[in-house]
Amino acid sequence: MKELQDRTAAVREGQEIDSDKLDSYLSNHFGTNKPLEISQFPSGYSNLTYLIKAGDDLFVLRRPPVGTKAKSANDMGREFRVLKSLSGHYPYAPRVSIFCQDADIIGAPFYLMEYIPGLIVRADYPEKLSATPGFVAQQGRQFVTALAELHNIDYEQAGLAELGRPLGYAARQVSGWAKRFTAAMTPLTSDFQDIMRWLQAHLPEETSRFSLIHNDYKMDNIIWDVEQPEKMIGVLDWELTTLGDPLMDLGATLGYWIEASDPDDLLTIRNMPSNVAGALSRRELTDSYAETSGTIIPANDFNFYYIYGLFRRAAICQQIFYRFHHGQTTDERFASLPKSVTALENQAKRIISGKL
Repeated sequence: MKELQDRTAAVREGQEIDSDKLDSYLSNHFGTNKPLEISQFPSGYSNLTYLIKAGDDLFVLRRPPVGTKAKSANDMGREFRVLKSLSGHYPYAPRVSIFCQDADIIGAPFYLMEYIPGLIVRADYPEKLSATPGFVAQQGRQFVTALAELHNIDYEQAGLAELGRPLGYAARQVSGWAKRFTAAMTPLTSDFQDIMRWLQAHLPEETSRFSLIHNDYKMDNIIWDVEQPEKMIGVLDWELTTLGDPLMDLGATLGYWIEASDPDDLLTIRNMPSNVAGALSRRELTDSYAETSGTIIPANDFNFYYIYGLFRRAAICQQIFYRFHHGQTTDERFASLPKSVTALENQAKRIISGKL
């Protein structure tokens, strides 16, 4: 089913790579001289991802977005180290080969990783894929299982014990995203102050279980086998990986998980087919995670983790729109992000008020 394989497109205007400089760098590194063909993967609002073809060899290049970015985000060296350490510990982590810190090559640090050809599901399933309710449910269970597997990795054995400070993680995330959201305010979005206060007031008790967390675990970061589309073969976008409360990672995923019964304003910003027949509900996703991971999730804390996920997603949208609003990027996909921020705020308020 080759037609299901994720395709690249022409490089977007303003996000071009100097192919001559990259060609020279790679020739020196590999000791060969093969003309490069560069194309770009179509989605992603943060780091930019390209397919590099050098003769018969294929690589994926990751670099930060063009324009000003958050100081702690888009760290290519950190992402490279995470993936290198996960090799042999997590079967879905792509293998990496080169990290280049010299921004003179393509305008920013970058790294190369293996190309994993496969299906990436975005807002909707491809028409050529028979996404029956049974198939959708099977994919959903595999999706949850792989997240639990990540959280069960012995991060000390993987050499990642220095990746973050897990103690106090939930409180730092709430205060950190509140600061980032406020710093990225524009006149076109509301301030989320009520929700920030609610999160601060409803922080769960400090967990005794810490783990590696992906921090951007959603369907468009998952690669599926085109011959067996229910089989996961890769997980992408490790830029935000750290150590912390695994339920905060689950909460971040819940912020993207929009159900068929959700209000229209939320459905309009759906970016994965979590609304189709057979898809797990947010509660089913959470229950399946708890069963697979062996984690007890206090019933009273579900709303906290979900609202945190909504707020975190809104803050990410806000940061990206801030760059667009101030002319730091010209990517027109970002123009509609205030609508997403408003829809996420409305949903959080519904949950807090007990209307859902």
